[in-house]
Amino acid sequence: MNKVLKTDICVIGAGSGGLSVAAGAVQMGANVVLVEKGRMGGDCLNTGCVPSKALLAAAHAAENARTANRFGVATGPIEINFAQAIEHVHSVISGIAPHDSVERFEELGCIVIQAEAHFTSPDTLVAGDKTIRAKRFVIATGSRAAVPPIPGLETVPYFTNENIFENRICPEHLIIIGGGPIGLEMAQAHQQLGAKVTIVEMMTILPKDDPDMVSVVRDAIKDSDITLYENSKTREIHPAGDLIRVIIEHDGIEITLEGSHLLLATGRRPNVENLGLEEAGVAFERTGISVDTRLRTSNRKIFAIGDVTGGLQFTHMAGYDAGIVIRNALFRLPAKVDHSAVPWVTYTHPEVAQVGMTEAAARARHGDAIRVVTWDYAENDRARAEDDTTGFIKVITTPKGRILGAGIVGRQAGELIGLWSLAISRKMKIGAIAGMIAPYPTLGELSKRVAGAWYTPGLFSEKTRKIVRFLLRFG
Repeated sequence: MNKVLKTDICVIGAGSGGLSVAAGAVQMGANVVLVEKGRMGGDCLNTGCVPSKALLAAAHAAENARTANRFGVATGPIEINFAQAIEHVHSVISGIAPHDSVERFEELGCIVIQAEAHFTSPDTLVAGDKTIRAKRFVIATGSRAAVPPIPGLETVPYFTNENIFENRICPEHLIIIGGGPIGLEMAQAHQQLGAKVTIVEMMTILPKDDPDMVSVVRDAIKDSDITLYENSKTREIHPAGDLIRVIIEHDGIEITLEGSHLLLATGRRPNVENLGLEEAGVAFERTGISVDTRLRTSNRKIFAIGDVTGGLQFTHMAGYDAGIVIRNALFRLPAKVDHSAVPWVTYTHPEVAQVGMTEAAARARHGDAIRVVTWDYAENDRARAEDDTTGFIKVITTPKGRILGAGIVGRQAGELIGLWSLAISRKMKIGAIAGMIAPYPTLGELSKRVAGAWYTPGLFSEKTRKIVRFLLRFG
């Protein structure tokens, strides 16, 4: 007979969101059971954010060595050990893993069960040989790589983000299907580490980002000798000797590509299968579990957070969701999600970062009653000193200066966007940014400069000049 565990909170999934709920709840005095069938740390640590950024770091180091002569530094021909770059990736994962480990969470006071789990009733979960009854459940099972139904795909080997970081041989020619963040980041990483790369995108790259900023990234991708096919449909795939043949349709013309390796980067699919959601009374679709603004499912004792809800699929959103759940489940506070200031970043070079509304979204909601200001990296002294002046910052406000959104494309855009996320979340006006003191010379001055540009039309107008001339008459 299964042993029955009674607990306050049972968390299913030990990714970013689930670990945050478990750690927070147990340290606040709740009894917590944490269930994970796979690796602790989930997608972010093992196959997503951490390994991709580690590989990009290695790739950017190679590119910096290639281009060091612009500073008068001669490096000569560089040699790339691709396997060692992958070892760097795994060393980074290993360094972070103890923070997410079974041992750490057991030390915190959680009961950790490493087994597949499924609901058998609205308040009962079975995981391995354990039956768990909890006052509240949190489903944080994440998502997985979506595999499109391309004819012939099953006849060839292919990578997704879930296994590409196990490859220790640099691809001779990597064909990537999908031009979203994963596809573009892996394209640049592999190209800079020595691979020939081709990207095939059904629509346009980075469709959720500001088109003006995407244009800058697109130019950088093409300038790096990556071949890019946008608005192209992948018709079929099949083996061609030791190669993989991909037939696409581009501008009405059939084109045959042949590569040594294939990467699918065609989106994510929530992990909702085999959880017994029907038995739990939890409404869901193929696109994810339905939740209200308090992240409660149709069974009010069960919450769902992160990718499994089919919403914004970012690690930082899973962590944010965890805070909402803790306030609701532990403190009975009616905390609700607010997505008005959610930042996101694609870590290409240049990086592209966005928070709040894009210009298109703001115009759709407010019409022409918005103001848009921009400032170029080329006008920033730090960017000039580092010879990296590609990009700009764009801010969208109401006529009275309330910040609706901001986007940055350029060096360290992901680091710079945080200020604008804070400003939007606190409903600040652009004057607060214009009035701050930014250290010189920093890229952070871009934010102050673009905010100052918002006032330029009024400050240097004929009306202002008349006022100044009038006041100067009095000494």
